[in-house]
Amino acid sequence: MDLRKPQPPLTFHHDPLHWSPDDGDVIEELREPLSPPDAKALIRKLLDTGRVRFSGHALQEMAHDPVGPISKVDVVNVLRGGVVDPGELRNGTWRYPVRTARLGVVIAFRGPSIVVIVTSWRNKS
Repeated sequence: MDLRKPQPPLTFHHDPLHWSPDDGDVIEELREPLSPPDAKALIRKLLDTGRVRFSGHALQEMAHDPVGPISKVDVVNVLRGGVVDPGELRNGTWRYPVRTARLGVVIAFRGPSIVVIVTSWRNKS
């Protein structure tokens, strides 16, 4: 994708919180990896502006958790109150684990304007 060309506006498929690669999101530059405090600050900013997307994989994992479904509210609460661990480079994308005592989430940034939930899980008690 040539970032210098104008990009189509954002489009959503059924659910504005469900992101897929063909949504036409414009990617701006973000210098990664971010430190955990910087990642946390950007996550909080994006939560406040509503720029959070759920990948198809995340939605599947949330729906099929062995203990019961994990809600989008649960995931957002992890992002708001959880601890961000250092990012890991996976398949060319920096991914940041965010955890609480009960739930874990992995996120990735699509530039400085969108955070994508990659997956989530319930911690074993």
